[in-house]
Amino acid sequence: MSKETVAILGGTGDQGLGLAYRFAAADRPVVIGSRKLDRALAAADEVNGKVPGEKVRGLENADATRELQGGIVILSVPFEHSAGTLKAIRGELTPGTVLVSMGVPLATAIGDSAARVVGVSQGSCAEMCQALVPDGVPVISAFQNVGAHRLMELDHPVECDVIISGAKAARERVMALCDDIPGTRAIDGGPLYNARYVEQLTALLIGINIRHKLPDGTGFRLTYL
Repeated sequence: MSKETVAILGGTGDQGLGLAYRFAAADRPVVIGSRKLDRALAAADEVNGKVPGEKVRGLENADATRELQGGIVILSVPFEHSAGTLKAIRGELTPGTVLVSMGVPLATAIGDSAARVVGVSQGSCAEMCQALVPDGVPVISAFQNVGAHRLMELDHPVECDVIISGAKAARERVMALCDDIPGTRAIDGGPLYNARYVEQLTALLIGINIRHKLPDGTGFRLTYL
């Protein structure tokens, strides 16, 4: 049975591109979105050049979102661009579409350290996104702690648990995406407000990576589960 297409807005960045690689390698169609069409097309060509099957296409963000009505749209942009990107595509988000937030309010948004976070009035980047999307579009928090370098290494599994939070039915749809990424395990993270804790763990991991000189990144495993 064919897999549903996933759109990755900001798929030209390292983490979004890494997800595109993994989904394409798992035979899932992918649409990479970008503010600039030429960047989206170049990213799609890059993945298609390394993963057989021509599974990836590039479109501008609004076109990619419009095409995925009722599907899964992953927002993979820095925190400081999340609100602006959502406002630009809001008219293309229809009820039933699932929006996945990967954003983390790292303090780099204000020129501070990536090992810290800044406060968000809604509690988390994911909850901020939920406040900005139309009614009927559930936001799911996922994939914040999966390292881009690990995703790019297709010959190796990604040893990391993925904590996924949000409305139950939409959460289960996103959890199924982890089946495409060998080595990952989807963890039911419950309601969306738990995203605030997961996002802060990202800053902790970045600090650990810096202190231990691990450019490829660390990951989390929950034991006894």
